[in-house]
Amino acid sequence: MVIVLRHPEEQVFPKLDDRQVARLEARGRRRRVERGEVLRETGVQDAPLFVITAGHVELVRASSEGEQVVFVLGPRQFTGEMTTLSGRGGLIRLRATEAGEVIEVPRRDLMALVQTDGELSDILMRAFILRRIELFEQHLGDVVVLGSQHSAETLRVRDFLTRNRQPHAYMDLDDDAAAQEMLDRFHVGVDEVPVVICRGQSVLRNPTNERIAGCLGLNAPLDEATVHDLVIVGAPRKVWTC
Repeated sequence: MVIVLRHPEEQVFPKLDDRQVARLEARGRRRRVERGEVLRETGVQDAPLFVITAGHVELVRASSEGEQVVFVLGPRQFTGEMTTLSGRGGLIRLRATEAGEVIEVPRRDLMALVQTDGELSDILMRAFILRRIELFEQHLGDVVVLGSQHSAETLRVRDFLTRNRQPHAYMDLDDDAAAQEMLDRFHVGVDEVPVVICRGQSVLRNPTNERIAGCLGLNAPLDEATVHDLVIVGAPRKVWTC
C-alpha cells in the first residue's frame, strides 16, 4: 500500500459480515473476474459498487509518474467513494489482481438500498467520507465534520471541538458539491446538518455537544454508588472526581 491511512483500516475499508453481504447481493449479481480485468476505469459515470467475494481488487490512481496503487481490497470489502452515489466519474481505477468473484450492485439499486437499510447506509456513508478525505490527503483527527460555514449549528460544533482541543477535518458543503450530493442521497435534511463522523465509527446527525462529548469520551462516567468528597464540573477535557 503506497498511501498511509490516517484512519483505522477497518473504518476506511471495513469488512462486511454474511448478513450484510447477502443484503447487497439481493440488489446485485455475482460474476467472475479475470486477472488484470478492469472493473471500473477512471472517469466512468454511474459506476456500480463491487463487493469482493473471492480474490483481490487493487485501487489504482494515475499520476504523472504512472500508476499508483492506493489499496488492495480483499474478500468482504467493497469499492466506492462519494462519487459512487452522485454518479460522477470516479478518480480511481479498479483492477483485479487475480481471478476471483465479485458482487456487482448497479448504482440505482445501491441508491434504493441505502434509503431502506439504515445499518448499511451508515457503513457506506462513513467509508465513502473517510475515503474521500484519504484520497485528497487531508489532515485527519478523531472527528470529521460535514457542514456549512453559514450554519449556526456547524459553527457551534466546530467551536465545541476547538475549545475541547479536538483536532478535526472539515468538509464545507458550500464548496464541495460531491459532499452535498452524497448527503442528499442519504436523505440528510437541512435540520440534520452538520454531520459528524466520530472516531471513524459513529455517524452523528446535528448532534448536541453532550452527544459529541459522550462519543469522544470527554466526560468520565460517574459511579452513583460511590461517595465523592468533591466534584469539579467544567474542566475543558473531562470531569475529575476525588
